[in-house]
Amino acid sequence: MMRLGRTGRELLRWGRGGPPAAAPRRGAEVLVSAAGGESSGIAEILMNRPHARNSLGKVFVNELFSALEQLRFDEKIRVVVFKSEVKGVFCAGADLKERAKMDDAEVGHFVKRLRNLMDEIAALPVPTIAAIDGYALGGGLELALACDLRVAASSAKMGLIETTRGLLPGAGGTQRLPRCVGIGLAKELIFTGRQIDGQQAFSMGLVNHTVPQNSEGDAAYQRALTLAKEILPQAPFAVKMGKLAINRGMEVDIASGMAIEGMCYAQNIPTRDRQEGMAAFREKRPPQFIGK
Repeated sequence: MMRLGRTGRELLRWGRGGPPAAAPRRGAEVLVSAAGGESSGIAEILMNRPHARNSLGKVFVNELFSALEQLRFDEKIRVVVFKSEVKGVFCAGADLKERAKMDDAEVGHFVKRLRNLMDEIAALPVPTIAAIDGYALGGGLELALACDLRVAASSAKMGLIETTRGLLPGAGGTQRLPRCVGIGLAKELIFTGRQIDGQQAFSMGLVNHTVPQNSEGDAAYQRALTLAKEILPQAPFAVKMGKLAINRGMEVDIASGMAIEGMCYAQNIPTRDRQEGMAAFREKRPPQFIGK
């Protein structure tokens, strides 16, 4: 497991046969783990700021940036799961105590950095899954929205609550929420600052799956792992190109989107994985993809 602490020192320890246990924390607010065995290829970003309910403070944000930078260039990683190590909370949003000490210019600069953080999450080339086992409010929900897929416990609470604090969503919420649930629902949720549970989020398409919470408080995480394992056997480069085509295509008209799809498809044609997929089909056997 790699531990990203305040000093920036990194420790890598590979697990065997499944997600490894967390390393000693001692001040680390973000942990990155890479699983072995049948879960090899799944990386987990573990948020661990219990005294502030994983709120988005300066150190926490810096460590998230470092984690993303490490994972972006790791060819062994095929799926990334965002998970909280703090029971009952995914991410409580802005650190308002820290924010209160900033002047107006500092606030503007820090919110821009938060917006960049969410963009970096969205730009990870591999699929990302947010496992929401508790509160995901304000910037915490914006973080989940930056992920490709979301799984929530039915008891989890979510909301862009900024208007209840005299603010508006500033880290992508006004843009990603309407793309996810539609303009009308997004406006209603943002205008009212309403909190919804996991079942309500599922009914409006905000999350992909909702599950009853278990006694350990990690039901969404367990479902997210199952989903990640379903992605693992698929051709990694094809999955990456599919994600790129969808993300870029959603921002343009359909004709331009079709052109983007064509360019992504063209990049996949000469890959060894495509040849392996065709060979496996002819030979009636499971394909063995290598990501090349």
